Amino acid sequence: MFAVDPWNGIVRFHKSVNPQNTSAETKPDLPLEIAHVLSIDVVDYSKLLVNEQIELLQELNQIVRNTECFRTAEASGELIRVPTGDGMALLFFHSPEEPVRCALEICRTLQDHQHIQVRMGVHSGPVNRVTDVNDKTNFAGAGINVAQRVLDCGDAGHILLSGHVAEDLAEYRHWQPHLHDLGECEVKHGLRLHLFNLYKDNLGNPQAPEKLRRRKRWKQPSTVHPVSAPRSPRIALVVTLVVSAVALVISSLVLFHRASQPTTRAPAPGALATSALAAIPEKSIAVLPFENLSDEKGNAYFADGVQDEILTGLSRVADLKVISRTSVMQYKTGTKRNLREIATDLGVAHVLEGSVQRAGGRVRVNAQLIDARTDSQLWAERYDRDVADVFVIESEVAGRIVAQLQAKISPSEKAAIEKALTTDLVAHDLYLRAQALFADTSDPLHAREKLPQAAQLLDQAVARDPHFLQAWCLLSRVHSVAYFRGHDHSAARLDLANAALEAARRLQPDAGEVHLALANYYYHGFRDYGRARSEVAIARRTLPNNAEVFQYTGFIDRREGHWAEATRNLERAIELDPRNFFILQQLALTYRSQHRYADEARIYDRALTIVPADPNTRILRALVALDWRADIKPFQATLATLVAENRSVAPDVDLPLYALCERTAAAATRTLTNYPREGVANNGVNYPYAYWQGAVARCQGDSAKVRTAFTAARREVEKTVEEQPDFAAALSLLGMIDAGLERKEEALREGRRGCELLPISKDAIDGADLAINLAQIYAWTGEKDRAIEQIAAVERVPNILSYGFLKLHPYWDSLRGDPSFEKIVASLAPK
Repeated sequence: MFAVDPWNGIVRFHKSVNPQNTSAETKPDLPLEIAHVLSIDVVDYSKLLVNEQIELLQELNQIVRNTECFRTAEASGELIRVPTGDGMALLFFHSPEEPVRCALEICRTLQDHQHIQVRMGVHSGPVNRVTDVNDKTNFAGAGINVAQRVLDCGDAGHILLSGHVAEDLAEYRHWQPHLHDLGECEVKHGLRLHLFNLYKDNLGNPQAPEKLRRRKRWKQPSTVHPVSAPRSPRIALVVTLVVSAVALVISSLVLFHRASQPTTRAPAPGALATSALAAIPEKSIAVLPFENLSDEKGNAYFADGVQDEILTGLSRVADLKVISRTSVMQYKTGTKRNLREIATDLGVAHVLEGSVQRAGGRVRVNAQLIDARTDSQLWAERYDRDVADVFVIESEVAGRIVAQLQAKISPSEKAAIEKALTTDLVAHDLYLRAQALFADTSDPLHAREKLPQAAQLLDQAVARDPHFLQAWCLLSRVHSVAYFRGHDHSAARLDLANAALEAARRLQPDAGEVHLALANYYYHGFRDYGRARSEVAIARRTLPNNAEVFQYTGFIDRREGHWAEATRNLERAIELDPRNFFILQQLALTYRSQHRYADEARIYDRALTIVPADPNTRILRALVALDWRADIKPFQATLATLVAENRSVAPDVDLPLYALCERTAAAATRTLTNYPREGVANNGVNYPYAYWQGAVARCQGDSAKVRTAFTAARREVEKTVEEQPDFAAALSLLGMIDAGLERKEEALREGRRGCELLPISKDAIDGADLAINLAQIYAWTGEKDRAIEQIAAVERVPNILSYGFLKLHPYWDSLRGDPSFEKIVASLAPK
């Protein structure tokens, strides 16, 4: 039976057993698990012929099996499939986000399969293994039953969620706008379910379900609104458990005890959330930079190391939200800090601050934990120890914070906190300096300088401490990125990345940092996004607060063409690292490819509040107007301002591709003057200075200069292709050069071969770029119809070929006036 504890408001389940009537051969309670269930069925399935039913289900099964969520969960052994006759139920066990993301993926794919109409329902609840009539293990339980009841309320296209799932998702800001409260509905056996409708990005069905609108049993909310934040936890927990208990009775399952979990979810039906501040998790913290009180200011890295070790230890605790180092390091010491304002900016309830003083062989560390909402001190401690004991101090502080915030901590998490990254203070300083350099490589020109510097520092760190796992992992990542970006696209560079990775694997093969480095290696070294995704998923288990885990998941999503998921994961990364300039830039670029220019501009504006003077972001912000509205004036004005402020930034911001849109001799001369003579890498291949000399000459109609420049460019790029004949980006560039030299057959062969080696289906970013290059080759070689067909094909997927670029750039002049081309341009115009 179950009863409500009047003191705690919690439903407690227990068995009612009479000892005198108990069988001698008692059976143990069925083991219960909490599953996140996605129930799917085909609308009007019974109206189909039998062979049509079979064919349709086979097609639907294949679509479901090809979703990323299905493949990831299946690969990790955390997915159960239950056939239901006219559909299926998928049981996930990691997160309530999994079935919802899977539903959206299915919905997106079905847009190309209009003959398949499905509805979906999602619920989290208890399930247990049962033996079916064939003596095979199957699953049953309230989780599946309630998910089916939720689904039964929907129409074609609906993704309906139980109140339980909606409250879970409402804890994450990126889900809140897409959860729409439908109120309560009475379903089979008198159960009353609180339902939410999920729809976003033209996925899902925004209409209220017909069953709810025509039934008197539907208790409609006064307005249908999105969920914004958590509400009363106890009431909703009671409701959820009562519903689960009733469903368990219906399904003839044994009664059970479901342990209550600390939570801040569960809004009361129909109630609106308060504000974003109210949704800040209680167990959230930012570890601010510690002040260096040492007489030798060179000990600043020592103070940073103390802070970094404490932050790293806390970040391993899954029950905490811990802001990443990149964001907190911007709140340097030396000026009075407004802790409440900082906490609000970072989305945390607590901050830790302190100071470090090192003198000779002694160190003094002061630390205090502040509740930023009330400016009250929760805990403070001073440690006076030998310098050799600094790592013990760091783990002690982290342990005290975990205790003060009442966070649950597993034995493995506790062990990770107590283990120092390295006991060599100099090695740790070198690591931190390399980490700072690696974080500041967002633009290609500076990356060419900083990546080798970071590698050199890390080589020194691991030479001092060969057991420094994190340094080996970062060293592998530095080499992988240098290869991918084209600074050294050689097998020798990949070998260096692999050697560092193998050193890390020998130390601790199961470490999250190792799996993150492996993901980086597969991503940058081989474009093997499937293996990279598997490694990131493993890394996430032990690095729950690592923003880079979500960042790289977003990067993989982007490469695989899952743009909505990419956006969501990058937004999640920003929640953990809200002032990470690089991630904000990447999110803006993700919006750009989707032609979501208002969102792109908004994110650039946010980035500029962090680094207001950053020249690259300022010029990219100005280019939004060119891409969106074919307005080149902001680009021209911003460029002039930046160069006037600092002449040295001209090579970074005077982009030849956009300068050609100005169509003036002065602009052409200016951009060639500013372009680096050694070239700039793009898509991993170096674009020589001579290439842009040829492109400018072609736009100006100077055939002699065209031949001279492109011939020089061809010699350099041809050498790269000879060394790496399957280098898709190099072949594509060679094709554009040959098109400029009127070597038509070679140009077409090279451009097509590049697209064959790296199609959009294999890499949605670089593949789309190479497809645009092929359109340029067609246009330059007189293949107008093929050029227009290629542009039309590119515009069916996210890409950077914008309205402004097509309208203004001289590359496409040969196509102007053609009705098909003008129709494409008009379709991209701002509405």
